[in-house]
Amino acid sequence: MAWRAIPNWNAPTTSAQRATGRRFFPLDEQLRLRADHWSEGAARVATMQGVQARSFKLAAASYRDAVGGSMSADSLARVTEGSGKQMEQHRQVEAERANQVAQRGERPRDQRVLEVAPLEGQANISTDGTMILVREEGWKEVKLTAISEVHVTTERNAPESRRAQDPAVTLRRHSYQAGLWDADTMGVHQYAEGLRRGVERVKRLTSVNDGAPWIERITGTNFPHAVQIVDWSHASGRLWRVAHEKFGEGSAAATQWAEARLDELWNGRVAGVLETLQAADLAQEKYSAEVRQAPGYFESNQRRMRYEEFRAAGYPIGSGTVESGGQSVVHHRMRRPGRGWKHEKAQAMLAGLSELHSDRFDLAWQTICAKRN
Repeated sequence: MAWRAIPNWNAPTTSAQRATGRRFFPLDEQLRLRADHWSEGAARVATMQGVQARSFKLAAASYRDAVGGSMSADSLARVTEGSGKQMEQHRQVEAERANQVAQRGERPRDQRVLEVAPLEGQANISTDGTMILVREEGWKEVKLTAISEVHVTTERNAPESRRAQDPAVTLRRHSYQAGLWDADTMGVHQYAEGLRRGVERVKRLTSVNDGAPWIERITGTNFPHAVQIVDWSHASGRLWRVAHEKFGEGSAAATQWAEARLDELWNGRVAGVLETLQAADLAQEKYSAEVRQAPGYFESNQRRMRYEEFRAAGYPIGSGTVESGGQSVVHHRMRRPGRGWKHEKAQAMLAGLSELHSDRFDLAWQTICAKRN
């Protein structure tokens, strides 16, 4: 149960307390309460519930069930957003430190940020964007990066899968960074997260993404040794879109054309796919922009579509980790009915969500507690 200070209205206040309009009581210090009169334990439970639940109202109910005491939804929101703001400030400091130019006397092995659950062997970085509603700004893109351990076994995939004859490739031990950032700021945080996970030392590093130029640019700048791969579902989806618009959605001709192109792509014949697309006269206005741009998309991404080579090497070819992260890390909490989040509060929540879903919430909490004390 959360202990609350009992007001002593006759207690004297300092000039600093009078200036802020807030009273602090002797019992606060005895019980080691925060300035908002909640214990650190109560605030921690409240923050964890606040970033997990679908709403602060539901979080308040979960808090009551967890500790046996009560906290209003408004109070819980203030505690959660305040803690998230401190986490956001800390990750900003770490990102700036990670990206600063080399300092005199700095050794290559010096750690600029604390490593947490460092990866060994093989790892993957995937980055994407998803939308949330921000008050007075409209729909804004949250950029999200996911870093994972890649585990390859000799087990075979499901018989109905295209990868049935390939080694089973699974991604696990994920960590995330999400924020209302432009591409360059995302790059700063992506690099810091990479340092936290020790990806510069892994033997093999891949980056599977949807083909967006900004993702290729920031990832190539941060981790030039990463093998960049276009997500198979995006590439195959583009071919199916061409087939449907050119031959008629659901038609036998569309299926036959698409399957032939997919077989070529799967078996490393990207040049053949590109040649067919260039000869398909897709520049006509009757086609969607996605279809008209298909030849250019495959031409610019040829080296990132060497799927036969990637499969033989045991590389992942899907970006499902970051796409599912968009749902679990961002949408579950940040897509709620109403007017949306204020920008600053959204950023604070995204900082807390990033740490929670990276299994670093306790470490993040200890860090901000140490700063307060």
